[in-house]
Amino acid sequence: MTIYGILCHIRRKNKVLLQFKSKGLWGEGRWNGPGGKIKKDEDPKKAAVREVFEETGLKIKNLKSHGEITYIYGKRNPTIWIVSLFSTSSFSGKPHKNHREGELRWFPQDKIPYEKMWGDDIYWWPLMLEGKKFQGKFWFNKKGDKLLAHEVKIL
Repeated sequence: MTIYGILCHIRRKNKVLLQFKSKGLWGEGRWNGPGGKIKKDEDPKKAAVREVFEETGLKIKNLKSHGEITYIYGKRNPTIWIVSLFSTSSFSGKPHKNHREGELRWFPQDKIPYEKMWGDDIYWWPLMLEGKKFQGKFWFNKKGDKLLAHEVKIL
């Protein structure tokens, strides 16, 4: 099964907005940028605008594409996510205080909580923060709690 999704990293000065995913949701207990599934026939940038608004209450624009990451969960009958990555510092509104998706918090770019994020983030977040475009491929066990292998290529 292949799922298409987006992640969008919102920046303000030298900080990044992260979301601590709520219990019962994919990614629960981890910090991540807002994101989600792309709807059928939806453009990835439009999906990013929609998902960010749904999860944060922020209206974003001027998205910068950083490339695409492929996630493979499990070896037999894997679940595959193909995720388009974006960032922006152009937004309006205020982040939700309490939301079913999870807590939102601004983190200084030099204090990203990698130890409480997905195992792949340490390999590509620094590239995204530097404004680079790249492609990545990450293999996880079926539950997604162990990174098995990775490839990252700067474009």
